[in-house]
Amino acid sequence: MAAGIDFRRYRKVRRFVTRVFIHVVWWDVVLNAPVLRRFRRPALERYREIARRYRTLAAEMGGVLIKIGQFLSTRVDMLPTAVTRELAGLQDEVPPEAFAAIVAQIEEDFGRPVGEVFSWISPAAVGAASLAQVHAARLPGGEPVVVKVLRPGIDVLVETDLAAARLALRLLKFWGRVRLRVDLDRVGEEITETTRSELDLAAEGRNAERFAQDFAKDRRVCIPKVFWQQSARRTLTLENVGYLKIGDVAALEAAGIRRTEVARDLYRIYMQQIFVHHFVHVDPHPGNLFVRPLPLAGETPFAPGDPVPAPPGGGARPFQIVFVDFGMVAVIPERLRAALREYVIALATRDAARIVQSYVAAGVLLPGADLRRLTEVHEELFTRFWGVSIGSLNRVALSEARYFVSQYRDLIYALPFQVPVDLLFAGRAVGLLAGISTSLDPELDLWAETIPFGERLAAEELRRDWRGLLREGLLQLQVALALPRRLETFLTQAERGTLTIETALAPEARRAVHRLERSIRQMAWMMLTAGLLIAGATLHRASEPTGRIMMAAAAVTFLWGILSKR
Repeated sequence: MAAGIDFRRYRKVRRFVTRVFIHVVWWDVVLNAPVLRRFRRPALERYREIARRYRTLAAEMGGVLIKIGQFLSTRVDMLPTAVTRELAGLQDEVPPEAFAAIVAQIEEDFGRPVGEVFSWISPAAVGAASLAQVHAARLPGGEPVVVKVLRPGIDVLVETDLAAARLALRLLKFWGRVRLRVDLDRVGEEITETTRSELDLAAEGRNAERFAQDFAKDRRVCIPKVFWQQSARRTLTLENVGYLKIGDVAALEAAGIRRTEVARDLYRIYMQQIFVHHFVHVDPHPGNLFVRPLPLAGETPFAPGDPVPAPPGGGARPFQIVFVDFGMVAVIPERLRAALREYVIALATRDAARIVQSYVAAGVLLPGADLRRLTEVHEELFTRFWGVSIGSLNRVALSEARYFVSQYRDLIYALPFQVPVDLLFAGRAVGLLAGISTSLDPELDLWAETIPFGERLAAEELRRDWRGLLREGLLQLQVALALPRRLETFLTQAERGTLTIETALAPEARRAVHRLERSIRQMAWMMLTAGLLIAGATLHRASEPTGRIMMAAAAVTFLWGILSKR
């Protein structure tokens, strides 16, 4: 059962959300009209200011606001550096809860004194996140572990922030282009369900064990062991795997671990999660990823915190990538798996038509999307972006933007994509991964990494589906044998005058009709606004009280027309 909400906190977050909404409407909608653009402030300056205010608010209030800021702070591939830099401090700005409150939480969870659960627990937190914090401890047998404990009262904070998130989604519904492409109600449900699941640490432990099973034979991956006798719903006891932070480039290089190999392995592991296991760790921010240095011949294994010397002769040290915090996971549904496999195979073989068909199979295109134009633009994307490193992607995209706008203005304006909610959090993970990979290795060539993976999937699909190919061949043979009979039926209908042909408008014609309808609606909106404004001004001059009402109605109509065009 969901907890109540903190109305004071809710009002504070609601005030911020509302101000941002008004800011966007005024600066990016109203002042975006051609005659008013000269009055707009530079977008980068405005959004850096919003990011600074959000960082202050999130650091003060914690909860889900921190997680949103952490996600945005890693999107160096998408957001300007000035904005991500403002949010970056949120990685370390979460103050720990008082130790007495943590002890009380553990004792309430187990129903006995904390000394009976652990032989020792450190009063200083080794990590403090937005929803929980971690303390070093020892089991009764002396084994060192870490204990993750939910912050007391976090249920109320989460429900409050979720209420504010629902408000933001309701405001987004004002934009028709967003409403058309995203089922915002489903998005709200998915965010609520996923965030609430993070408050069940027993479920997180089960997720960790499933990941350990998926990668049991993969030496690149390390998943911490769960100690169930010392775990409960709000307390999770894990093997201590706090080795080198994945974002600590200096420590990695000092240990002889090549960060380019870390970036490559991290990308490949996520390809496995999404396209093979269909079970994805969707919160890979730098605080949830570590690198475990492995010993060379003659060395003893390293414990967390041990100094790690560089290999002699400047060689490379082997390593494992460590995943922690399995509260946020995504399961790729069965109906999307084949489409995703098709997509990565098409990407590896540079098959633009096959990529577009994978979009159709996944349901990410709006009805009536121009498949031919989509295929053309993907062929251009392959030509102009193939082989570009991840660090250069943003710069190259900006330099190519003018060409794509001039050549594919109709497609860019139509934006024929819609977002399946099933892939919302997997997409979030890809975004975080892109940011981390950029910081580790700006020259990482994702295309070169994708080709062998896609080729392997294609070979596996061919071996697995030879029976399906045989069935398809038999079906095509049946169709060929039936052609003479169907041709005779066609000619008979033509002779009798009963042949019916159905036609549909070509994509260009549909767009022309759509533009005409939009122009007519815009003209009607402008005439209605002008009529209300003139009538209101006339009545106001005659001292009629309804004059102000009609002028207010004109303002509302104007804003409605502006927003409905978005």
